[in-house]
Amino acid sequence: MVVTGLGSSLAYLLSRAERSVNRALAAALAAEDVTVDQWRILQALADGRGHSMGELAEAVLMPHPTLTKAVDRLVDRALVYRGHDPADRRKVAVFLASRGSDLLGRLEAGIAEHHRVILAGYGAARTERLMRDLEELVRSLDG
Repeated sequence: MVVTGLGSSLAYLLSRAERSVNRALAAALAAEDVTVDQWRILQALADGRGHSMGELAEAVLMPHPTLTKAVDRLVDRALVYRGHDPADRRKVAVFLASRGSDLLGRLEAGIAEHHRVILAGYGAARTERLMRDLEELVRSLDG
């Protein structure tokens, strides 16, 4: 079968897959009034180390201005806070607050169910392989 048009574009197919996955993820997060971007921020901060805005922007795939607004909203909800970077007290870092940690705990069941739906529809082995292949693609493109 020869695929033409948008269906022949890797970029298009990846975007389409991302939208489908994120649509279902957004539904799982909606009960707690959390967006996919906010969840990524909370999840990135869950390591407890605190992260500079630059590190966080890279980790959650967001441009700085968008990240700043998202972090401000999370600060307003007392889910994260800004403090001194432990490695360099002159710098500011963002940390997960205890309320943010509690929220992540409440989100776990919905996230797990979202993952189960993907596994049921696509298969565990195929999902693992896809994730490995995507990681490899990113590494090869980022060189």
